[in-house]
Amino acid sequence: MADPKKIEEIIDAVTIPVMAKCRIGHVAEAKALEALGVDMVDESEVLTPADPFFHVDKRKFVIPFVCGARSLGEACRRIWEGAAMIRTKGEAGTGNVIEAVRHMRLMNFAIKKVCKMDEEEMHKLAEEYAKAYTKLVEEVGKEGLKIKENEPIYEEYTRDEIVKGILDVLKEVKELRRLPVVNFAAGGIATPADAALMMQLGADGVFVGSGIFKSENPPAYARAIVEAVNNWENAEVVAEVSKGLGEAMKGKEIDKLEERLQVRGI
Repeated sequence: MADPKKIEEIIDAVTIPVMAKCRIGHVAEAKALEALGVDMVDESEVLTPADPFFHVDKRKFVIPFVCGARSLGEACRRIWEGAAMIRTKGEAGTGNVIEAVRHMRLMNFAIKKVCKMDEEEMHKLAEEYAKAYTKLVEEVGKEGLKIKENEPIYEEYTRDEIVKGILDVLKEVKELRRLPVVNFAAGGIATPADAALMMQLGADGVFVGSGIFKSENPPAYARAIVEAVNNWENAEVVAEVSKGLGEAMKGKEIDKLEERLQVRGI
């Protein structure tokens, strides 16, 4: 979590909504951000995770949360926990859009598969997605402690309740033929064309941070990316707003990263 004083200064200085990051699973940070009056909390893999087993139960908050996802399974888990918005994890801070594209395509393909499933198949998939919540149970089991079938394994929820909750999300996905919450693209977007590409792949919008601030001309890149998102179907506009911006953020090769932030979380 950033310095609360700095967050308050930003809230006082701008009229647009303010989003602030908390660490994965850090309920106390999330509550502090809610108390500060931010408009949304990003439970972010960019910060070092606080909980090795679970994410924040976002249903216990009034403030909306956004969470990252690499796949439909991760997205369904976060939505069941109460996330109001999903974003591709991509690979933050790289200026390389390939991971954001990967995650959007993985989700899109999985959604198409779910749309063809019957309820029995969706139930099996929900059981598979729910396995991510059993890591704590498995660790405890190594010490000879057994968990009863009807015991809660995440907050007050039993395994069966988690499966049912994820199944309900999958049913919504099938009915809507998309995620039941908005899905933004994030993680490596660095140019107006990157932003337009993610919109073409079905994103509802984009998040851009270092792609703007590490470019040669941040104000120009910010304006151009906004224009590209608003006109993503118009290649002429995307080409025009991309002119004369200066050098974009230098991209990093994903295979050469010492650590991939996207793997954090469950």
